[in-house]
Amino acid sequence: MNQLFPVKNAGKPLVLVAPLDWGLGHATRCIPLIRELIKQGAAPCLAGEGAQEVLLKTEFPDLPFLPLPGYRIRYPKKRGSLTWKMLRQVPAILSSIRKEQSWLRQQMETYRFDAVISDNRYGLHHPDTHSVFITHQLQIKGPATWIEKLLQQKNYRYINRFNQCWIPDSADENNLAGQLAHPEQLPALPLKYIGPLSRFERKEDQPIKGHLLILLSGPEPQRSLLEDIIIQQVSHYSGTATVLRGLPGHLSVIPSTGMIRFFNHLSSEELSAAIQKAEYIISRSGYSTVMDMAMMGKKCILIPTPGQTEQEYLGDYLQQKNRAISFRQDAFELNAALEAASSFPFREWPTVQPDLLSNVVKELLNQVVKPDLG
Repeated sequence: MNQLFPVKNAGKPLVLVAPLDWGLGHATRCIPLIRELIKQGAAPCLAGEGAQEVLLKTEFPDLPFLPLPGYRIRYPKKRGSLTWKMLRQVPAILSSIRKEQSWLRQQMETYRFDAVISDNRYGLHHPDTHSVFITHQLQIKGPATWIEKLLQQKNYRYINRFNQCWIPDSADENNLAGQLAHPEQLPALPLKYIGPLSRFERKEDQPIKGHLLILLSGPEPQRSLLEDIIIQQVSHYSGTATVLRGLPGHLSVIPSTGMIRFFNHLSSEELSAAIQKAEYIISRSGYSTVMDMAMMGKKCILIPTPGQTEQEYLGDYLQQKNRAISFRQDAFELNAALEAASSFPFREWPTVQPDLLSNVVKELLNQVVKPDLG
């Protein structure tokens, strides 16, 4: 066994887990999955780079970690130019997919993974191991219907190369992702709805009235653009607030005051406490954040990343369901948003079925573990 895997892991199924580097959400939603793999006797190995690497190494300092370059997608500053910006990056994304496929072939020669779990990384499948693709976007939203159909065809062509697809949402109508995870046409491979994934557990602590938790996240430059808006407006807020910048491993800091505290990053335990303390959560409408807020049962003010059709859809969908209230970034005004939220008819988030993830991990490990015939 290579030194990457200690002798104590001998006999345990080796499972590679690699999240996409599109913000931190793909990495954070892998945390409960990694915990479940460890709980059921597997030996996870993690892969990634940058902020995802910092976060996962912080959560799992004893697990082996392999360097794997990400897709490194960049967003434009202006909403209307997103489509063309993304189209220009398609060749680079396709190149990244080919490179990660070559990377996995090389790693398989050394480590012989029993299973690979890829969170939205299209190239991480291999004929000699059981390959699982995690996504909540079976239907990718686009600016026109014909574009959505084309995107779905391309999406399914890649997804169908895996052995299974796990969808972090409920299978019934009481779901969080709407059409994204429940399109009319489904891919050809076996699908498993594993329930929303969150690293948190709900507690019944009483929030502090008027206290805000502002979560900044997502690709640049939009993360920084929203941060500039928030800093300008929260400085005039009469209550207290915690601003989490979403920059693990970043050296620059913003000085805190007696009323407003800034953090580059918090551990899962610290963030859980901060979420419980807040009366309102202000955040992007990224799906991983939505799953966390649903788990914690929080009242949310959502600000979709401009031009990111998935987040814009989720913001509208959850507002229509009275789960959260949503505002455009270019029209966001903190005091007006809080006033609207105070009279918004928030509905309770749906209850998460905790055994769904446990069952699907158990089934996977049963499939890849070879019986001991000795």
